[in-house]
Amino acid sequence: MSIISGDSLLEQLTWRYATKKFDPAKKISAADWAVIEKALVLTPSSYGLQPWKFIVVTDSALKAKLRPASWNQSQVVDCSHLVVLTAKVDITEADVDRFVARMAEVQGVSVESLAGYKGYMVGDLVKGPRHAIIQDWAARQTYIALGNLMTSAALLGVDACPFEGIEPAKYDDILGLKGTGYTTISACPLGYRAEGDKYAAVPKVRFEAKDVVEHR
Repeated sequence: MSIISGDSLLEQLTWRYATKKFDPAKKISAADWAVIEKALVLTPSSYGLQPWKFIVVTDSALKAKLRPASWNQSQVVDCSHLVVLTAKVDITEADVDRFVARMAEVQGVSVESLAGYKGYMVGDLVKGPRHAIIQDWAARQTYIALGNLMTSAALLGVDACPFEGIEPAKYDDILGLKGTGYTTISACPLGYRAEGDKYAAVPKVRFEAKDVVEHR
């Protein structure tokens, strides 16, 4: 049984676009933001490991500092909330232990009962060949979160704009991420579109389903 109708879902996905101009006077309500943030936390990840941290910026002065590191794009300062998606620069056995401890706590089982799962994760991500590209692996996980963030926001009628047009190293400096084990991957301003944003009415350009979806 559908929780939301197919028509409603497609309507909101058609409604959303990469918002070029936000109305700085319109802010996301605390109630709506709580839902969006919870949806972000609920994002799935490989192994469930969640190799990320999401930094939510609402302080005007801090957003102003980030604007020059964002190709001077106005969305950074005009949005209601700016989400900076960061990823772990490394995955260690201690990271796996932390996740296993949380899993045991939430699921009401012993840490010892999860030893096999821990060993599988360590064997793959810490000691296996994938460790050579572990930062790239973690970065890719954050794009699952970015997609989930934008879709969740759209379903609440909140606008968003995914950003790779930033200078991650400068973001790291401004946000004090050096030495924390996390690095900036992307950012996403959220809020409400300005009436003068001409891109809101521009039809989406997508290839036809038959050109990008193959059934076998």
